[in-house]
Amino acid sequence: CKARAVNDGKPDASFTAFEYNKFSGWPEIKESLMTGRIQAAYMLAPLVMDLTDWRIPLKIVSLGHRSGAVIMVRTDSPFRKFSDLRGKSIAIPSRFAVDYLFLRKMLAREGMSAKDIEIIEMAPPDMPAALYAKAVDGYCTGEPFGAAAQRAGYARPLSMTRDHWRNYICCVLTVRQELIDSNRPLVQDLVNHVQAAGNWLDAAPVNRDKAAVIASKRQFFNQDPNIIRFVMNNPHDRVTYGDLRMLRAEFDELMQLSVQAGTLKRPVRYEQYVDESFVRNIKPVKVTL
Repeated sequence: CKARAVNDGKPDASFTAFEYNKFSGWPEIKESLMTGRIQAAYMLAPLVMDLTDWRIPLKIVSLGHRSGAVIMVRTDSPFRKFSDLRGKSIAIPSRFAVDYLFLRKMLAREGMSAKDIEIIEMAPPDMPAALYAKAVDGYCTGEPFGAAAQRAGYARPLSMTRDHWRNYICCVLTVRQELIDSNRPLVQDLVNHVQAAGNWLDAAPVNRDKAAVIASKRQFFNQDPNIIRFVMNNPHDRVTYGDLRMLRAEFDELMQLSVQAGTLKRPVRYEQYVDESFVRNIKPVKVTL
């Protein structure tokens, strides 16, 4: 998003306005954040680590959710356990995606490696159609692109992070350092609202129904609201939002898994890419919809 605080043309945290931009792929988000066209974005955590290793001044200031990744196969496929995917083609969004690390964790659990399957990088919105056309045997991605195919009836989840990696984190709120330096109150306001929205989402089913209608709109997911609602309720912990703590151990695990996967060339210090101060100083915000 483009984050702005405006009051007679001067920065002022008393009034906050955020302009949101939708992107179709991670490379476009990465480039826009690097060049300053946007000042904040939800980014893949390993990608932020890599960018800061290249001295791009960014900081993760909040999580966005937990869980929410699935490995989907066709409903009529013979695949009943993960090891059945040996020799098959699996689509992933990016090798920087935590979905890829989830896939690697599942491979390791079965004594397999990435060499035992064919990995294809593909934009998540294209994955359901590719599976339907049998262009791939399965795909590993975040919601709602698993639920879209499942609800349509031609796909089913083979593995879900809720079952195998409950503290899974992927998309993280990332802010340019120059915005942190120039307007900390604005960044704090953004984090306050993100954390409050997470608590609100997990507080009651009716809140998730309201959120599904908003998230389905053209400027956001541009999906059938029933698909978003399906994600929220089947099962209810398919994606969770209430625990958005930033824990060093969890980021260290992601970093080590990324080094092992070859997406990071070397370990990256936690303090280099995370600023915990905003989460530590959260102020309650009332969500009214």
